[in-house]
Amino acid sequence: MKKYLLAAGALLALGTNAAFAHITLETQEAPVGSTYKAVLRVPHGCEGKATTALRVQIPEGVISVKPMPKPGWTLQTKKGKYEKSYQLYGETLTTGVKEVDWSGGNLPDEFYDEFVFRASLAADLPAGQMLYFPVVQECGDATDRWIEIPAAGQDEDALETPAPGIKLLPKK
Repeated sequence: MKKYLLAAGALLALGTNAAFAHITLETQEAPVGSTYKAVLRVPHGCEGKATTALRVQIPEGVISVKPMPKPGWTLQTKKGKYEKSYQLYGETLTTGVKEVDWSGGNLPDEFYDEFVFRASLAADLPAGQMLYFPVVQECGDATDRWIEIPAAGQDEDALETPAPGIKLLPKK
């Protein structure tokens, strides 16, 4: 019996380590039509090197993005046109943040940190589906691209470098 428990514990530990091997979002579900606080968890660097930059692509339907500055890091946003217009607090939005970039920092491989932004999830996003935020992590001359999005019916666990994502819940 002890052998089975040890084997199960070892498998659980391996599975847990795999789950923490990539960049994830702290809150992995949110209702459409709500405000969402995205906390990107960065558990390691690239190939043992310190993280020096993090870029996150903002998917269509995520609007009014406001990133949180980090001491010691330069924060920039790239803006562009939305594919369609969105209504938010009585205003029509046609452009907004399409990418958030934190750079110039130094997050050693042996440490963990979080990168945060706030946004509104458009009310017409499809509840029940996943919404992905591709991330590029730079570590000097090394780069990890957390950009894979599963194809229809594909298991997310089968991806080598999955993009962090959230499940869209029905509007409250």
